[in-house]
Amino acid sequence: MENLSLILVDDHKLFREGLKLLLDNLSFVQEVREASNGQVFLKELEAGVPDLVFIDVDMPVLNGIEATRKALQLFPDLNIIALSMYGDEEYYMKMINAGVKGYILKNCGIQEVEAAIRSVVSGKVYFSQEILMLIIKNINKKREHSKKSGLSEREREILCHICMGLSNHEIADLLCLSKRTVDKHRENLLLKTQSKNTAGLVIYAIKNSIFEI
Repeated sequence: MENLSLILVDDHKLFREGLKLLLDNLSFVQEVREASNGQVFLKELEAGVPDLVFIDVDMPVLNGIEATRKALQLFPDLNIIALSMYGDEEYYMKMINAGVKGYILKNCGIQEVEAAIRSVVSGKVYFSQEILMLIIKNINKKREHSKKSGLSEREREILCHICMGLSNHEIADLLCLSKRTVDKHRENLLLKTQSKNTAGLVIYAIKNSIFEI
């Protein structure tokens, strides 16, 4: 992982410039472009698609939720991490459903920002510890048992491996299955759980006691 191109989308200039300085000091980051809102961000994508985007949730003109949806319609493989002040379920679930691959809070340190970059660029998802704790807290109020999920044993097994960050190819090798079979299982999991992406699958697995943190 080297020479990464990033876009930092936030309406607060001071925060944006401060984080840009920190990101510029990471050895594997080549450039950090800036956008002051979702609309400017979509325009910035015309100049080149980055390896990863950090985007704020609450912004004027076009917020992070809508901007994420529009960006992923144009570039489905774009890596986007939400970087927000808000840890409320309303915010992180909307961003997850929009398609982000990570969610971290603005009170985190640069070490966590770096960990999030490494995780998402390598094909995994990343949630800050605070967000995971909030997810668990909310789950404890309304926990459902996994047997009610309608998933087969094989599907639950594959879902656990997805939560551990394994690719379809790695899961296929581990379970002695063809990659095509695992691809089909993943499609079925997205359908059955009504999840839009891997991040959604992880949340579903935690909520239904299929995977524990």
